[in-house]
Amino acid sequence: MEVRYATNPTDFKNYDGERLRSDFLVESLFVEGEINMVYSHYDRVITGGAVPTVKPLKLEDAETLKTEFFLERREVGIINISDGKGKVTVDGETYELNKRDCLYVGRGNEDVQLDSADASQPARFYLASATAHKEYPTKKLPIEEATPTKLGSDAESNNRTIYKYIHEDGLQSCQLMMGMTLLAPNNMWNTMPPHVHDRRMEAYLYFDMDEESRVFHFMGKPDDTRHLVVKNEQVVLSPPWSIHSGVGTNNYTFIWAMAGENYTFTDMDHVKMDELK
Repeated sequence: MEVRYATNPTDFKNYDGERLRSDFLVESLFVEGEINMVYSHYDRVITGGAVPTVKPLKLEDAETLKTEFFLERREVGIINISDGKGKVTVDGETYELNKRDCLYVGRGNEDVQLDSADASQPARFYLASATAHKEYPTKKLPIEEATPTKLGSDAESNNRTIYKYIHEDGLQSCQLMMGMTLLAPNNMWNTMPPHVHDRRMEAYLYFDMDEESRVFHFMGKPDDTRHLVVKNEQVVLSPPWSIHSGVGTNNYTFIWAMAGENYTFTDMDHVKMDELK
């Protein structure tokens, strides 16, 4: 478990590119045979990647959390981003996850094991975890059963479909929200015009990109923006005070995960184009 600390937006003004990447870009979560996680002091959200091969990987890190088990005071959302089928076993009950399927696991589940159906084509699990004050049932939501929302247009290069998995009208949770956005072919922009939501942080996992593709992710206060160059399967940690918008060299997919004070998906402060600098 790597630990990342929160940043004051006034200090952020003085960061160079290397400092931006070290604070906000998670570059190598997905390693075969390993589970890797980053603990962020923004709303204490944990992001992680697990690629089980010859044996299951257990969700645990007692040294960082100082708890008896990972979900003692937490909840977690798990999405398989690979064509390889995955299996998640929660206290003895197994759930199969195809690509883009989501599983919510609530507080109090002691034993969570992540495995691949075929070690030669392993699942790639993306995890997002937040603190929790109440137990909600473990539930799976395949992408085929998630309600799609169409946004944007080809003219704006942001024709995209949003699938909301964990939210107040979907899989129930304490404060974690999680979903996926798919850009249509020949569309590259996401979340433009941008917004901020000072009541919660957000993490973006960009994936379904080839080796030569990149996303230029814009962040910072609306009137003082910076950017990160992001490769396939890398995560951007976005502070509550920051915009979070990106443009790719071609279309891509990203998973968004949010946690904080407000559980309302639509709670956001939109930024007008003439406010951006």
